[in-house]
Amino acid sequence: MKRRGLWNGLLLIALVALAAGAAAAPPASRTAKRAEAPSGVYYEIFVRSWYDTNGDGIGDLNGVTAKLDYLQSLGISGIWLMPINPSPSYHGYDITDYFAINPQYGTMADFERLIREAHKRGIKVIMDLVANHTSNRSPWFESARDPHSKYRDWYTWATPGTDLKAISATGGFAWHALPDGQTDPKRYYLGVFTGEMPDLNYDDPAVRKEMVDVGKFWLKKGVDGFRLDAAQHIYLNFETDWFNPVVLKKNLAWWREFHRGIDAVDPRAWLVGEVWPPNPDQLAQWMGALDATFDFPLAARLIESANQERDRDIGATLERRDTAYRAAAGGRFDDAPLLSNHDTERVMSQLDGNPEHMRVAAAMLLTLPGHPFIYYGEELGMRGEKPDPHLREPMRWYRAGKGPGETTWEGWSAGDGPSVSVQAEQDDPSSLLNWYRMLIGWRRDVPELRDGVLHDWRDADMQVAAWELDDPHGDVLVLHNLCGKPQTIALPVRRFHILLEHSRPDTAIAGHRVMLPPYGSAILQ
Repeated sequence: MKRRGLWNGLLLIALVALAAGAAAAPPASRTAKRAEAPSGVYYEIFVRSWYDTNGDGIGDLNGVTAKLDYLQSLGISGIWLMPINPSPSYHGYDITDYFAINPQYGTMADFERLIREAHKRGIKVIMDLVANHTSNRSPWFESARDPHSKYRDWYTWATPGTDLKAISATGGFAWHALPDGQTDPKRYYLGVFTGEMPDLNYDDPAVRKEMVDVGKFWLKKGVDGFRLDAAQHIYLNFETDWFNPVVLKKNLAWWREFHRGIDAVDPRAWLVGEVWPPNPDQLAQWMGALDATFDFPLAARLIESANQERDRDIGATLERRDTAYRAAAGGRFDDAPLLSNHDTERVMSQLDGNPEHMRVAAAMLLTLPGHPFIYYGEELGMRGEKPDPHLREPMRWYRAGKGPGETTWEGWSAGDGPSVSVQAEQDDPSSLLNWYRMLIGWRRDVPELRDGVLHDWRDADMQVAAWELDDPHGDVLVLHNLCGKPQTIALPVRRFHILLEHSRPDTAIAGHRVMLPPYGSAILQ
C-alpha cells in the first residue's frame, strides 16, 4: 500500500508538472504516441541527381531503392520520379519510348524492384507522364515526317495558311521546320515548348488511345499514379489560347477520358497535374478531371509571407480555394501544395538563405491539408538558381561533397557548405532536416492536418498566419509566428486550450492566450 501511494503521488506530481509546463516540452514531444498513419507528404526525385550505385556518376533506380530508408525516416508517404523513360536530354522531358526505362537509370527489373521495396515501406510511387509532346527523335515523329505514314496525324503540321510566326502559349515560336532545308509550310510542325518537343495531336483518336495504354502499362507495373507534365497544354498551344473557354473545355474533356481509362485498371490511382493558370482562381475548374493540381500561386504566397514576415492573407486565400475545390469536385478535396520544384528557384534561394524564414515556410507548407510536395534537398536547405541545370544539381549526402553514391554528372553552383548535407544534419537535433522530420511527424499524429476542412482565422495580427482545420476527429487551430519577436494571441473562450504540437520549447498557453516565440508554430485543440 505504501508503494502504491508513493507511485500515485509521483504520478500526480508528473501530471501537474506536465499541465503547468507543457510549453517547456521539446519539439516532437508526442513522438512516443504518434499514430502510424501516413503523412500524405510526397517527395520529388530527379533520379539523375539522387544516388549512384554503379559508379558512372549518374543516379539510378537502384539508388532510389537504396535510399528508401532515408525517405521512410523522413516520414515520406510517396515519391514522384521525374521522367525515367528513354530520352536524348539530361532532364528526360522529351521521351523516345513511353514503354521503356532510360538505360542510364537501369532496367525494368530495377524499376519493378523499386516499386516492391517502396510498397513494403508504405511509400507510394508516382511517375512523371509527359503526355503533351514527344522527343523529335521518337520513332513516332521520325515516321511522321513521311506524309503517308500512319503516324503523320499523331502530330500537327502547318498548312499553306498557317502563320509560321505565331507565338506559342509558353512564349517562343509555335512552329518549327524540319531540318531538311525545305521551305514548304507543310514541313513545319507544332511544338509549344521547343523544336525538340513536337506536340502530339489529341484530335487523333489513335493518340488518345495510345496515351491511355501508356498509363495502363505502368499501372500494371505497380505505380500508384502520375504527375501529368504540362497538363494544360494538350490544347493550350498559342498565346491567343489563354482564357479561351473552348480550349479549356477540350483540355478537361481529354483528362476526364484519361482518368476513366486509368480508373478501369486502378480506381485508386492518383493524378496530379502541372497547371499554371494566369488567375489562381482557375485552378478549381481542374478538380474532377484530375485529382489534384500543384498550387504554384499558393507557393508564391507562402514564400512571400515568410520573406516579408507578414501574413499575405493566407488563411482567407486557403478557405476560398478549399471551398472552390470542393464545389468543383462534388465535395471531395485534394491539393498538392509545394514551395519549389525542378522548374523554380529553390526555396532557400528565394528566401535569400535565411534559415528562420525557411523553417517558417516549411511549417506553413506541412500544416496544410492535402498532399504537400517536397523537392529533393529542400529539407537540407539546398540552394539553386536558374539556369535549370542549377536547380537539379546532385543531392548532398556527405559533408565533403563526395562519397559512395554521390552523383557527379553536374557540379554544385550555389556555394552550399559541408553543413548542408545529410551527413551533417542527420544526427543534429537542431538541423533543418530534423525540423522537417518533426513537422511531417505532426501530420502523422494529427489527422486534421491531412484531411481537415480549412477555415480562415483572423484573430491574430498580421505577423501571425493562422487557420482552423476540422474533420470528424475534431478541430485544431494552426498558428505560425512569421517574425523574430514573440507574439501573444488571444484564444476564444472554451476553445483551443490544449497544446498538441509546438516547434519551439518556450511556447505556452496561459488562460485564454497563447505565447508564440519568434518563428514558432503551434497546433492547438
